[in-house]
Amino acid sequence: MTTRYEAAYRTPGYYWGKLPSKTCFKVLELMPPGRPLRLLDIGCGEGRNAVFFAWNGYHVSAFDLSKTGVDKTRALAGEAGVEIDVFQADLVGYRLDEPYDILYASGVLQYIPPELREEVLGNYQAFTAPNGLNVLNVFVHKPFIPRAPDGEDTAHAWVSGELFTHYRDWKLELCSEEIMDCTSGGVPHQHAIDRMIARKVA
Repeated sequence: MTTRYEAAYRTPGYYWGKLPSKTCFKVLELMPPGRPLRLLDIGCGEGRNAVFFAWNGYHVSAFDLSKTGVDKTRALAGEAGVEIDVFQADLVGYRLDEPYDILYASGVLQYIPPELREEVLGNYQAFTAPNGLNVLNVFVHKPFIPRAPDGEDTAHAWVSGELFTHYRDWKLELCSEEIMDCTSGGVPHQHAIDRMIARKVA
């Protein structure tokens, strides 16, 4: 399966830029790498967040569906002088089989069909180390926000608050919903997004 991002990533430069998401700084605040910490960037795109985490001392693995995204992540890591274990995988079928201290997924979980969400998130939770973090955001449906002009048929919006219910037994370090402006695809539009940082309290 391919997405429109494969073509977007083949263009010169970096589609999402090279600066990390602001959520990365919150992770650094909540769980700084004072000891070796393993972090997995799920759907890493072109690597901007993965490289930030590696540069700050985390042991980073990362994967994306896009081969070009994986290649550009490697290139960006080389440019920054950091090491990242990056590989190509489809998050719909990929399951963790080893523990991580931090799981990070931004702008990608909409590709998980509703019937698989409990299984996938259960897998993520099972392979999160004690006291570890799941740092996730999801696009949520709002009837007053039109479908994004670059929306894909393989994307499935979440229900407002749905993500948080999967983490009702975890400590929510951050839990918010916002409407954000976006210009991806070259057309101004909006998204409603739920953001969460949840801690697996031992």
